[in-house]
Amino acid sequence: MSIDAAEFAQLKRDVQILKDIEAIKRLKYAYFRGIDSADLELLAGIFHKDVSVHFIGGSYEWKLNGREEYLESIANSFNADVVCQHNGHHPEIDILSETEASGIWYLHDIFYQLAAPVLVQGTAFYKDHYVKEDGRWWIKSTYYKRHYEMVEPIAGKVPNFTMKYLAEHGRKPA
Repeated sequence: MSIDAAEFAQLKRDVQILKDIEAIKRLKYAYFRGIDSADLELLAGIFHKDVSVHFIGGSYEWKLNGREEYLESIANSFNADVVCQHNGHHPEIDILSETEASGIWYLHDIFYQLAAPVLVQGTAFYKDHYVKEDGRWWIKSTYYKRHYEMVEPIAGKVPNFTMKYLAEHGRKPA
């Protein structure tokens, strides 16, 4: 059994699509790791220089443009007075062309703001747009609006954290 040229070309394209989907998954997984560890160097390699960000929660709305603005916002928000966990699940990624893709990710997060002190928990669906430049994928835009968000005071009942990564690695608040 032999494959003709058209079938071989389609097979090559299908394999490239699968490789691109896997690369985008790894990009977004690194994003979640990067924000929870306030790893700005890692995040700088994930966001396109012209990234646009729009996140809507019950108690906040972030509208940011450009990688530097977003990184500064991450550094200030994911600081030494924060304990957090962001999980992205169930990716639905569509390759739109050789250089563009879109994705939907299910988010569940837990965010302790110890200086406030409050606990924020919730879910959302990220809606991302990706671009491929110079052979690598970048997050070009990202958006979510919360499905639910709970904000509860934790005064008098702050958990007994025995380890807080961002206390050592996050920016010290002013």
